[in-house]
Amino acid sequence: MSDARQANGHADGHDDGLLVRVRGLVTKIGGRTIHDGIDLDLRRGEVLGVVGGSGAGKSVLLRTIVGLMTPAAGTIEVFGEQMARLNDRERHKLEARWGVLFQDGALFSSLTVAENIDVPLKEQFDLPHHLLVEIAQLKLSLVGLAPETASLHPSELSGGMRKRAGLARALALDPALLFLDEPTAGLDPISAGDFDHLIGDLKSSLGLTVFMVTHDLDSLVAICDRIAVLIDKRLKIGTIEELMRDPHPWLQSYFHGPRGRAALDGKVA
Repeated sequence: MSDARQANGHADGHDDGLLVRVRGLVTKIGGRTIHDGIDLDLRRGEVLGVVGGSGAGKSVLLRTIVGLMTPAAGTIEVFGEQMARLNDRERHKLEARWGVLFQDGALFSSLTVAENIDVPLKEQFDLPHHLLVEIAQLKLSLVGLAPETASLHPSELSGGMRKRAGLARALALDPALLFLDEPTAGLDPISAGDFDHLIGDLKSSLGLTVFMVTHDLDSLVAICDRIAVLIDKRLKIGTIEELMRDPHPWLQSYFHGPRGRAALDGKVA
């Protein structure tokens, strides 16, 4: 980081209140344009829900921001650092400051839950075994899993438990920023609601900033501060109340259709 940025807390328009800043993002897959000029700000301490129709590129956006996909154009800043300008060592160091929960937990099937939690710790640090055991137990407790879960393999867990185990791994390095990809997909309504409450509690207790790809209106209502909607390869961003007033047909159908009314009834003015 430059001396000027250290002194002023910003550079090239970066604001200390933004953990993620995306400008003019274009992504393509197989010659097909998925995103065409996306701008996005993720503010410190907020939960941003990302929604959109099937094939709109919600997960692609997440994977591009964390560096798993290369954009065709545009800039991505995370913690004030331009991702494209980082060398491997700098990127590795930056990645220790965020955690990612992919769909279904994305746990390594051959490893126990504790060993899965240990993976990011071993990538970043050389820690003694007893400390790895203690950290794994702490993270399991944090996400509401029993101590004995540590010795189980992913195949021995329910869907909800796999999500929580994946979340424990995402929290292994005490990140400030958490990326969630469809965290409640495949869960029954009670388990999904419990997971929403867990994310809300962790945000409050740990001071997390959360970027959450979801299709679940209940999650948007329960824990999201703002919503980013992928429509026509671009983003519309606002509160639920603001987006409900938007005349775009997809938004009208999403928020005012039967499922939307059921989720929002009595919860949004």
